Amino acid sequence: MLSNIDDFDEKPYAASPKFTPYEQTLIGKPTIQSSMQNGSKLIVLVQDPFIPSTFPNESLKSIRDIFKDDLEYVLYYWKDKSSGKKNAKTKSNQFEIDVDKEENYCFFVQATVPSRTENRNSLESKVACTSISRNILHEYRIDLFVIIGAAVLVIIIIIIVVSVVIYKCKKEKAETVKEKTPLNDV
Repeated sequence: MLSNIDDFDEKPYAASPKFTPYEQTLIGKPTIQSSMQNGSKLIVLVQDPFIPSTFPNESLKSIRDIFKDDLEYVLYYWKDKSSGKKNAKTKSNQFEIDVDKEENYCFFVQATVPSRTENRNSLESKVACTSISRNILHEYRIDLFVIIGAAVLVIIIIIIVVSVVIYKCKKEKAETVKEKTPLNDV
């Protein structure tokens, strides 16, 4: 036999705290869609995180469809093998920043909704790095070339000094041999 609903200790409903999706929803992690370094310009394209909601045509909505102009991205970037980070902000999905030529950079992106008081920032995207080919001077540093140049110069000087000493010794030996030979009869 079924028991009566009044027999439960818990009530079938309860008051929950107020939830405002626009204010309290956690922002998903953005994705770096592509990046390119062209000379002194670093261009990074960000893909908005998708949400479980769909349009009538069944395509997924992104957080930009919800937050519109209130959504910003912050790009944190630094020179490869350096710890000093810089940042840039944009309201679009694309960054175009000035960087040093022939230097590799690493970076990540974070979405932010500045109007929020809590849950403002998303998780950080994965770190990506540029990979530009450097010329040999940048790769091995100029100091190394100075050391190699000095070593080559020292070796050349040693070769010249040894050559001069050998020449003088042979010349001196030839003169002593000449002095010891008897004169020809005339």
